[in-house]
Amino acid sequence: MTQNSRGLWSVHGDGKSIPPGAIVAPQERLSWGRTAGIGAQHVVAMFGATFLVPLLTGFPPATTLFFTAVGTLLFLLITAGRLPSYLGSSFALLAPIGAVTGFVPGAGNALDPDKMALAQGGIISVGATLAVVGVIVHFAGVRWIDIIMPPVVTGAIVALIGFNLAPAAWNWVQQGPVTAVVTIVSILLVTVLFKGIIGRLSILIGVLIGYVTAMIRGEIDYTTIEAADWVGLPAFHAPAFDPVYLGLFVPVVLVLVAENVGHVKSVSAMTEQNLDDLTGRALIADGVSTMIAGSGGGSGTTTYAENIGVMAATRVYSTAAYVCAALFALGLSMLPKFGETIASIPPGVLGGAATVLYGMIGMLGVRIWVQNRVDFSDPVNLNTAAVALIVAIANYTINVGQVSFEGIALGSVCAIGIYHIMRALSRWRGTAFEPASPASAPAGKELEDDFGTGVRK
Repeated sequence: MTQNSRGLWSVHGDGKSIPPGAIVAPQERLSWGRTAGIGAQHVVAMFGATFLVPLLTGFPPATTLFFTAVGTLLFLLITAGRLPSYLGSSFALLAPIGAVTGFVPGAGNALDPDKMALAQGGIISVGATLAVVGVIVHFAGVRWIDIIMPPVVTGAIVALIGFNLAPAAWNWVQQGPVTAVVTIVSILLVTVLFKGIIGRLSILIGVLIGYVTAMIRGEIDYTTIEAADWVGLPAFHAPAFDPVYLGLFVPVVLVLVAENVGHVKSVSAMTEQNLDDLTGRALIADGVSTMIAGSGGGSGTTTYAENIGVMAATRVYSTAAYVCAALFALGLSMLPKFGETIASIPPGVLGGAATVLYGMIGMLGVRIWVQNRVDFSDPVNLNTAAVALIVAIANYTINVGQVSFEGIALGSVCAIGIYHIMRALSRWRGTAFEPASPASAPAGKELEDDFGTGVRK
């Protein structure tokens, strides 16, 4: 952080305004009042998505919020205040947590504390593995990750996580179809009718509208809200460990690596600063934060695209704003009645929001393919994505002794294994795909790929 006579961050200009074309850099800040306001915006931006994770898994919402705040402060400390980020709840962990706990929101089955503890152990294993990867990246660089996970593989892994969760969304929608439809329509309308920060808060606003709809329809139980205290510490829970579940959790590390590397690259591009040297630190910070969260009853953490959106809209990249955001979230986590209000959101609202969010996660993988111009006329790329997605969507399961490997784990292994094995064999046999010349295809005619040879016909 920039040291100066006025504090840890140098004041940008007059601290009140940002000249056209200028940005507030990570080591700068506006006046503390404006900085605190932007910090509050960051909390609101990540609020809807971050709270959906504990709601969908049965974890205590206030506890999750507490650990996102702690994780964010830790992240800023480990990255020396140079990389702005809020560590919200990771959706990549939804499937393995659900597989361990068997929790179904609104189905009347309370979360089993023993199963929750085992899920926490899995979360800790993810964090520990991510931190180890971070140490390797810090000393060896990030190039090896690009080699192991090229865009076709990264996109497939991100996409298969979202699509693997689709049945869960449908299960919740069935419990409150009218409320779910209202929630979905509200999210979609807010997205297209409003620009700036309001448009970026479409998930949160849609959930609020869905909640009001559920109130009108009598779908909300207020018992726990009325019984909760106004002020108090979040509920903490000790973890437990069982190696049987490692196969479910560890593959999630691949997604968290991709998200963190992408975050560093995005902030570098927006601030026009080379932050590549922070990639290892970012991975270590997120890994340690996830371990801490799992140790106390919170879900795993990751960097958030929602907060990237706020930075892009405000042109304020100050890490001071994220310190304010973390402190604001920390305060909210100390209000039990607030936490119980969040926990009371009914299945119809969750199903509506999950329909959009799970689909978005899947399409983020597709976006990675598009942005990196992945060529699916190449049969190696095509088969890598095809097999990985089907394995995940159908939730293929293999039991090896007491260890169970399900759709996400198997799909991730398929994506990496199929790509590298097929690529190596095609080079060895001299059958590596070569794109056809544009002149060789009839103009305006739709082309089909021959799956066996990769030659267009």
